[in-house]
Amino acid sequence: MCHRGRARAHPANVLAFQVMASSNKVALVLSYQYPGKYALTVLAGAVESDEVGQHVALRFPRDRESLLASVRECLDAGYQVAVAWSFYSASFPAAAEELAWLRERLEGREVLCLAGGVHATAETEQTLRAGFDLVAVGEGEAVLLDLLGRMTRGEEPRTTRGWSRLVDGRMVSQGRGEGVMLDKYPPFAAKNAKFGAIEITRGCIYACRFCQTPFLNKARFRHRSVENITHWVRVMREAGKRDVRFITPTSMSYGTQDETMNLEALERMLAAVRETAGPEGRVFYGTFPSEVRPEHVTPEALALLKRYVDNDNLIIGGQSGSERILQQTHRGHDVETVVRAASLAVEWGFVPNVDFILGLPDESPEDVQATLALMRRLADLGAKVHGHTFMPLPGTPYRDAPPGSVDDETRRELDRLASQGRLYGHWKQQVQLAKGIATRRQPRR
Repeated sequence: MCHRGRARAHPANVLAFQVMASSNKVALVLSYQYPGKYALTVLAGAVESDEVGQHVALRFPRDRESLLASVRECLDAGYQVAVAWSFYSASFPAAAEELAWLRERLEGREVLCLAGGVHATAETEQTLRAGFDLVAVGEGEAVLLDLLGRMTRGEEPRTTRGWSRLVDGRMVSQGRGEGVMLDKYPPFAAKNAKFGAIEITRGCIYACRFCQTPFLNKARFRHRSVENITHWVRVMREAGKRDVRFITPTSMSYGTQDETMNLEALERMLAAVRETAGPEGRVFYGTFPSEVRPEHVTPEALALLKRYVDNDNLIIGGQSGSERILQQTHRGHDVETVVRAASLAVEWGFVPNVDFILGLPDESPEDVQATLALMRRLADLGAKVHGHTFMPLPGTPYRDAPPGSVDDETRRELDRLASQGRLYGHWKQQVQLAKGIATRRQPRR
């Protein structure tokens, strides 16, 4: 989407392409690499399930050399070739560099490059100036199908609605991709044996100021129906897939449109999935990428999970040990709610993995100490702490904030917790990623 909340993402929103004009044979070549492959799996599923997919050949190269070979092969065979990348803000430079690398080796063969997703939607002009010819703004399924349809009919793809482009050096917007109903599109590309977690909810009403999800997909929930979910679980089972995972910004919000839980709807969904998965199937829910908000960790919710899921851990969003910072970031819960959630999870036999973000905007030394104290308190209860460093992500209210940093004293305390097996995460690497995002951002216009 991101680790969700930081940079998740949501899976169907990110793409980039290259196209050659002339014949109506079309190939979509996907740069099928982590982390972009999750979004590309969804987009490939939309293509293969649509009528236009009958006229589009899909390719899934997993490294740049294979990408180059696939593009050359398709061009030599007379295809119009669309080469697709998916990237988050942190991986945008790598995608742009790979695009330049590919173009150089194509030695002037005519191509058209497209990009989309959370970063491209928020930083459209920056993405265009990195070398992509078209940027999909908003959600990607429908606008991709429209573009491919134009290509198969021999029409000009550059004027497809939902894409932006540069004309004489100036950005021209052609609208945005609107929110889709999840039941309309598959969660993965089963015909091409590309499976992934099933996205059951898109959008989020909890507009946390550091998170891209509600600001790209709007602050409301769109849920996939139980019938549609079980259909795709059945497809996975028939393909020999045993494990079932889900994508949702807040797992216990399935079936609701507000802050309350609808445990009846959630149980109906999990029971149906459990039955469809069969005795050999394993259901993972409340763990990545389907985290739990702390106020939703109740005895009733935990009893429900205990009946249906196979995971023995839960991912819980804590984010800060400072009441002031929790309020400022619009988290919607207090510190004691996090403590109560961890305690209940342990009581019910789950290991709580609690997310924290270090270096949030306007964080004082007292706020940092409060966060460290909460980390130690939770670890003493039996929780594990998952550390992140704040990144000023495009498209969020904190887009222009300073990148997160970790002072030496805090670093030593975190290293101590890590050495005791109480803390994990990529927070050190994210310090550098945060600096890179801040360095690259463009002034607001």
